[in-house]
Amino acid sequence: MKGKTAKETHITMAQVVLPYHANSAGNMHGGELMKLMDTAAGVVATRHCLCNTVTVSVDKLVFKEPILVGDLVICDAELIYTGRTSMEIYVTVNVENLSRGDIKPAMEGYFVMVALDRNRRPTAIPPLIIETDEEQKRFDEAKARLSRK
Repeated sequence: MKGKTAKETHITMAQVVLPYHANSAGNMHGGELMKLMDTAAGVVATRHCLCNTVTVSVDKLVFKEPILVGDLVICDAELIYTGRTSMEIYVTVNVENLSRGDIKPAMEGYFVMVALDRNRRPTAIPPLIIETDEEQKRFDEAKARLSRK
């Protein structure tokens, strides 16, 4: 099974926050943001293993900045760890105020995904090819985090 680098599966998704994404005060619902993050993590996981994937767990979601109607949400997802059938994807969200042009970190989290075969059973995945010291550090931290679960 040929491995892939994090760069090969990385994705950036962007979405303008519309009124139906928000509560009556104009703040984006946390669940809407988590859905976008989960979608990005799922795309990265599927790109890596080229099969169906499902979310197993979400860890350490941190809300840093409110997101309002009219803001642009920019979601980056990167594969940081692979095991035999599972992988961890680190997802960051930035928010851009389109009236002022300023961009701020809004949220981050870790998504654990599992690859499934045609019978919906966990299946082996390719390894992650580590290219930098930073990628190795993230891989080791993810491995330690997942071993505690």
